[in-house]
Amino acid sequence: MTLITVLADAAPQAGGNQWSGIIMLLLLFVVFYFFMIRPQSKKQKEIQKFRESMRPGDKVITAGGIYGKVVKIEDSRIVLEISKGVNINVDKGSVFANAADTASGAATTSGKKEEEKQADEEAPKAE
Repeated sequence: MTLITVLADAAPQAGGNQWSGIIMLLLLFVVFYFFMIRPQSKKQKEIQKFRESMRPGDKVITAGGIYGKVVKIEDSRIVLEISKGVNINVDKGSVFANAADTASGAATTSGKKEEEKQADEEAPKAE
């Protein structure tokens, strides 16, 4: 078979087939936008808003998992106090979460787990 015969066989026979392919590509793009691109951009905006609202005294978490208290904020870096008298400089872009928010979320989750354990222990065991 030559290339011309392969292309001729692959050409759409009816006009509706080419429109269905275009519609499927557009639908695929819309799905990717709403399930991947849009949520990621919203999350980036929230992180940026958090970084702009940081003040000295806030407890934060860095991308490396270091918990600390903001001592000083400069243009592109932040001075964190990770222990009494121990200060480190980190890039402003590596700070992404408020430690107080993360701690309260973990406490809520662990509280639910303990309630479930107590409910399991109180339930009669069927043997």
